[in-house]
Parts: sequence; structure tokens; C-alpha cells
Amino acid sequence: MVFSPGAATAGVFRCDRFRRQRIGTLRLATLLLTASLLPALQPAQAQLAGHGGPVRAIAVSADGKTVLSGSFDTAAIRWSLATESAEQVLRFHSDAVNAVAFLVDGRMATAGADGRIAIWTLGRPQPDQVLEGHTGPIVGLAVSPDASRLASASWDHTVRLWSLSDGTSRVLEGHSQNVNGAAFTPDGRSLVSVGYDLTARVWHLADGTSEIATLPASLNAVAVAPDGEIVAGAADGKLRMLTPDGKESGEVMAAATPIVALTVSNDGALIAAAGIGGTVVIVNRKARSVLRTLVGPGMPVWSVGFLPDGATLLTGGADGKIRRWNVLTGEAIGSNLLGTPADPLAAYAGDHGAEVFRACVACHTLSESEVQRAGPTLAGLFGRKIASLPGYRFSEALKAMDIVWTPETVSRLFEIGPNAYTPGTKMPEQHIGSAEDRRALTDFLTRATSK
Repeated sequence: MVFSPGAATAGVFRCDRFRRQRIGTLRLATLLLTASLLPALQPAQAQLAGHGGPVRAIAVSADGKTVLSGSFDTAAIRWSLATESAEQVLRFHSDAVNAVAFLVDGRMATAGADGRIAIWTLGRPQPDQVLEGHTGPIVGLAVSPDASRLASASWDHTVRLWSLSDGTSRVLEGHSQNVNGAAFTPDGRSLVSVGYDLTARVWHLADGTSEIATLPASLNAVAVAPDGEIVAGAADGKLRMLTPDGKESGEVMAAATPIVALTVSNDGALIAAAGIGGTVVIVNRKARSVLRTLVGPGMPVWSVGFLPDGATLLTGGADGKIRRWNVLTGEAIGSNLLGTPADPLAAYAGDHGAEVFRACVACHTLSESEVQRAGPTLAGLFGRKIASLPGYRFSEALKAMDIVWTPETVSRLFEIGPNAYTPGTKMPEQHIGSAEDRRALTDFLTRATSK
């Protein structure tokens, strides 16, 4: 669960994937099943289906023929859009693959919650190069316009600039909290980064100085248009536009839930912004207006990417599928909506605790009979020692703690936040400020996880 630090009312919280990752890999059984299925992938009626967890990242090749995706299942997949099938599965990372990028000469980059960047060559089973230096999960990648440098955004509060020729790096420090995204300006002279600390920073790469814009909400994603305008997606559901030197120049209310991913079309005309609620809005950037909303199966959308034509959008969902959309009409291309899942909380309609928990269903199940999601199941939660669930890879920091989950300890976790209650955890900082909401949540969990 992730709770917006800038919420106007105490206790109002919002889930943000990309912020809500209780990062860890899926169960070994799930990974083995995925591995057995991937070699036999078949065209999927305009769906690219093969990941064993939410699709966290999407990159589209310059010619629009190939897609690279990264998932909570620790794998990246290179897809052919012509055949709608997987051409290569990239396995290296020990944790969620949060960011992917196409480089030049057929090379690719993947980055993960394990803090590493892998550089791949087309067709080779192992990376040619591994870039290490970050001490926290990497959640964003950007390639410089001249293709000579790679920028990485990390939850270790830093941005790094990597030389793609020799692998050397330069650290940009200044953010006080997790950095969630980075993007180069069109001339390649500056880099923009955004983070939980409410700031967007425009780094002047020649001298390392930066312009700082402090905004009203935490920032989860960033893109830069061809004319240099900066677009940031915020936890309050707004898109905020900045001038190339970091001055606020406009905003668009895009969603009722946090924006967790965004992209700008190649011509700069359109913005696609994904909210944790499961919808994607298409925005006319110049007019500052919402053109249409794309409605999918109702699960969070973690990643978006325009094809070069600017008329087709790819979205990566919590169900592990990549879908195509006609941006001009708002219609799904192919059988995108087949297999829409039932609401996992339908049986709890009217239960306040269930509504508090709704922000958590993207990553946590309530019973062991449900398909494993990105986070550990909460079945049998109360009475269980922290980080003791078999088959789930927890951080070493959690394993060393002597906490047993009870209504009181869960309430305390969200009262003071994970950083204070479970220091060293990979879980991002989050709170439920209302004692009433915390009690409703723990009462619900008592009922729902003991079945």
C-alpha cells in the first residue's frame, strides 16, 4: 500500500505501483511455470502475453517493430509486433525489472530492483556488460539523444549518468527521497529527474548545477517533449508541465488516483498517463485538455509507450499482458478485454476496511488459492513472523527483525511508516494517518485472511 504524502485529509491514501512495490520476486513455482511457457508463446490477438507478473516497463524500438518489456517476474522480453510473439527472453536480474530501453546497434538495457543495469546484444543469452553502483532499486532509464549515455533513477536518492562506451558513471546527488524517473532534454545538455521529495530537478550536465521546482505532490514519472517542455506525473493524479528551466507552466487533472507512468508521442502532441486505478488518459499537451480515457480490465496499468505513428499506444498491466489501443478512437485493438477478472473484493461490498485495502489488491492476495501477485499473499497473516512466508524472497533487513504480525503491529506499521518501523526495508515510505482507517483495515484483514 502506498499513501500519498500530500493528501489533503489525514488517512486518505493512494496506491502507486511503481511506489507500492513491496519489491521482491514471485514464487519459484511461478517463475518455473513462466519459463516453461515462454518458448511456446503464440500470437495473442493483439495482446503480448507471457510475463508472470505485472508489466512494469515498456520500450518501443525506433522503427516501431519491436517492443522490450520488463516485469515484476524478474524477466525482460523482446517482442515482435509483426508476429505478436516473444523473440527473446532476457534473464539476469534477481528482482523485479523496473526499466528497459533500446540503445543503438540492436543493443538493449534492463534495470531492476537489484540495483543493476544489464546491457544486452540482440540474440545473446547473457548481458555483454553489467553496470553496478546504485545501492537501491533502479526504477527509470533514459538514453541521451546522441545515444552515448544512459541515465538511471534510483531509490537510493540518486541519478547516475553512465558512459555506454566504457561503463564509467557520474553521480547526481540532491534528491532527499526516492528518485522515480529521469529524462534527457532534446539537446542532451540537461537531464530532468523527479522524486518522492516533491521536486523536479533540471540538471545542467556541463557543470552539475540544477534548477529545482518544488511541487504540491510526490512525482512518480517524467517525460520531456520535443520542444523541451517537461511533463511530470504526480501522486495527486495531476500532470504538471514545466518550462525547460523548471518553471511551472500548466497542469491537467488526469486521474483520481496517482499517475504511475506517462509517455509523450514522438511529435509531442499527445501525452498518455496511466493511473493506478486502471485507466489511461490521452491528453492534448498544447491545449492542456483530456481527449479521451482508455478503459481496460480494471487493474493497475504500470507502463505505457507510443508507437512512432503516434496513433497506437501500448499499455502494460497488472495481469502481465501488453495491450494495444487506437489513440484516435480510444478503442482497444483486438481482443484486449477478453478475460476481464472479477473484482476480488466484490464479496466485501460496503465494508469500509475492504475499501481501505482496495489500494493493496494489485500486489497482495487474501488467500493462497488466488494467483500469486507481485507481493506476498496475506493469507494467514496474523500470528506469522515477519518475512517468514515460505517461497517468497524477502529482504535481509526484514528477515533479521523480530516482529509478529498482529492487528497492532500492522496498525503501527502504517501509523509511523515502514522506514521507521522496519528500517532497511525496500518498501517505500507510506502512512495511514487516520486511526479509524487503520482499525477498519486491520479488522478487515482479521476476517479476510483467516479463511
